[in-house]
Amino acid sequence: MFAIVQGALFPELRRESAESLGEMPFDGFAIGGLAVGESKTEREDVTESTAQLLPADKPRYLMGVGTPLDILEAVHRGVDMFDCIMPTQLAQRGAVFTSRGLLQMRRGVYKFSEESLDPECACPTCARYSRAYLHHLTKASETLGWQLLGKHNIHFYHQLMRDIREKILAGRFLDFYREKRAILAESDREYPARPPKRTRQKSPSLGNYEVHIAHEGFASIRHVSGEIMHMRTPPMEEARSLYVEQSALAERVRLASTEPLVIWDVGLGAAANAMAAIQCYEEAAARGPVRSMQIISFENDLDSLRLALRHDDKFPYLRHGGPAGILRDGKWQSKQHPGLSWRLVEGDFFETVVDAPVPPDLIFYDMFSSQTHREQWTIAIFRRLFAACSGRAVELFTYTHSTAARAALLAAGFYVAKGRPAGAKEETTIALTPAALSSAYSGSYQLLASEWIGRWNRSHAKFPFEIPLRDQPAFEELIRTHGQFQVAWGSGPV
Repeated sequence: MFAIVQGALFPELRRESAESLGEMPFDGFAIGGLAVGESKTEREDVTESTAQLLPADKPRYLMGVGTPLDILEAVHRGVDMFDCIMPTQLAQRGAVFTSRGLLQMRRGVYKFSEESLDPECACPTCARYSRAYLHHLTKASETLGWQLLGKHNIHFYHQLMRDIREKILAGRFLDFYREKRAILAESDREYPARPPKRTRQKSPSLGNYEVHIAHEGFASIRHVSGEIMHMRTPPMEEARSLYVEQSALAERVRLASTEPLVIWDVGLGAAANAMAAIQCYEEAAARGPVRSMQIISFENDLDSLRLALRHDDKFPYLRHGGPAGILRDGKWQSKQHPGLSWRLVEGDFFETVVDAPVPPDLIFYDMFSSQTHREQWTIAIFRRLFAACSGRAVELFTYTHSTAARAALLAAGFYVAKGRPAGAKEETTIALTPAALSSAYSGSYQLLASEWIGRWNRSHAKFPFEIPLRDQPAFEELIRTHGQFQVAWGSGPV
């Protein structure tokens, strides 16, 4: 006998229901009142929070859910059991779940296909009948058609659950979850449908932002100014390469230390950089001991994240409890990894930087470009950021290689190095506090040297915009006499 925990989308009602029922001797607990019209994100958030309220030694049953992807997401959030009519209901409409994605057997592309329904499936339907025959039965509305498809779907669900159990017992569920999630979200990878040409529809938008689909097919966020976050590279690909890999984050979190690693994520945007760091931490934790890690994100307009989260089918990296927690509570604490936390500091960065709870070890500086938001690339803001580092060994990573931005960082007291390429940019920028010059990682950075001073002298954009004409000679002297260009560093003079 199972108790059914109710409470719709209200956390306090869910908690009250779970606590009351948890005092009674039930054999298990069901999560009810979901899959009745709420959004996918809302369902997953309530599932996760409710599952954490239930006894750890009793099975948890999510009622009426769902697709294979829904089941995978729910298991990731702590659910054990499911029921749903989808395997047979969708079969009546000609739809089947396969290792090639969701297939619709009504499509004419299968009319002459002698292949099995799913070459990786061992069910009786796949062993005995071709796609062409199943297409014929479906188009002819033969009852046998949906019976055969329904048997396959049920077998697919059972195999998915077997695989999930196996990976959990082997301690490899997280890797399986990430791999399988990408496949289960797709539709017919072999013969993708070609929708009819139609007039361009208005992109989903919220406030000053809209969803932008690149020519390569990935989604990003566009600001009303016309600037696109991650214009030429998928958001997570750029975040991993430019911020996570370049900062050696996986190596840093594995260091034996009682001090937490603190990341300042300046310019939260649609949370790609923060989520790349979280995924890196979770992957490292799955392989062995890790130190604590705190992410502090700074943002003055959360509409870009709200918009991306509403369309997480286009931003799958947001299918995680962290972003929803940040929007709801301004903070998130991992239940699976107690040492992993994320906090939001909302407001103008120039003002809020002085209120940051702890100084950083790493800074991911991902503000809009100086072409549209030049106030975010001034000497004043970098000096305030430098002061917030409190003399610590801090490394800053940013996508720009603007001459004026690099000069502003130098004027603020940072040492500046070349970063790896990103998209169309031949190089990006790394800035270090003086204390970071002797860190274990600084030896891999190439500081700007005398040839950069030569290019800077010839540049038409050598001064940050706020430097008036009368102060330009003094600014030039400040850059030329910077310690970076006067002393030896690393293996030789720079």
